[in-house]
Amino acid sequence: MTKPRDNQGPANAGNPSGPRLLVLVTGLSGAGKSTALAALEDIGFTVVDNLPLAMLDGFVGPGGTDRKGHRKGQGERPVALGIDVRARDFDTAAMEAAVRRILARTEIEARLIFLDCADEILVQRYSETRRRHPLARERPVLDGVRLERQMIAPLRSLADPVIDTTDETVHTLRRRVQDRFPAGGGRQLSVFVESFGYGHGVPRHADLVFDVRFLRNPHYVETLRPTTGLDPQTGDYIAGDPDFQPFFDRLTDMLALLLPRYRAEGKSYLTIAVGCTGGRHRSVYVAQRTAAWLAGTNWPHTLRHRDLGRDAAG
Repeated sequence: MTKPRDNQGPANAGNPSGPRLLVLVTGLSGAGKSTALAALEDIGFTVVDNLPLAMLDGFVGPGGTDRKGHRKGQGERPVALGIDVRARDFDTAAMEAAVRRILARTEIEARLIFLDCADEILVQRYSETRRRHPLARERPVLDGVRLERQMIAPLRSLADPVIDTTDETVHTLRRRVQDRFPAGGGRQLSVFVESFGYGHGVPRHADLVFDVRFLRNPHYVETLRPTTGLDPQTGDYIAGDPDFQPFFDRLTDMLALLLPRYRAEGKSYLTIAVGCTGGRHRSVYVAQRTAAWLAGTNWPHTLRHRDLGRDAAG
């Protein structure tokens, strides 16, 4: 168990009136669980990794109220628990049942993060680090990856969010995890807007994907080619497309309808991905406009331009 830093943490970390925040972190070995736990520790979580299954319910503690009538679990620092197949007593059915019990608790704010990754990338990571997969001691790494994926599939179905780390670096994964817990805490819908280029692949974690390649392309204007969607002249050029405003009005109308419904269904996170050819001009501008609309409607959100830093020729 590690001690959190006293000068950092989510807004509800020291708030005795709010429920304790408990984050369960699981996923495939090599997908970044240690990085995710370290990111949570840096923002004030108490982190416990590889907790035995037999201790899970006891660690979370009983529900109900104390002698003063206060709900148990209130007023404590947020906690992140790492759970995976390394536990000696790991059993798929028992772990699923334990996680379901915790997520159903009403006196604490419990969430499950699942870290996923493409099989070939996991094999590559193990080959580069020369570490042994916990389920492939005497077998090829790929066999262990596939077995583990099968074992923890029930946990993946319970998670919100599932974070695919195939295309993530250590730094971007840390930022994505920390962005999941904005100031204020509590169960709400946090929206992530991400621009991308189709030439670099569609974000694996996207919930809604919008293709804006139908808009006129600044790439074919010599003076605008070296710019990005963040530059005013480029934004004006894109917004000048006669189809831009009708599209954007329909986009925001749809989001105005969907976001409250997603929140009512208990969804905690929603990623909106906006794509163009290279991820530098049209997608960046539309993502910026979407984020501005979200800010104007008071939706908690985070904006990211995935491919903006790539070389234009790439």
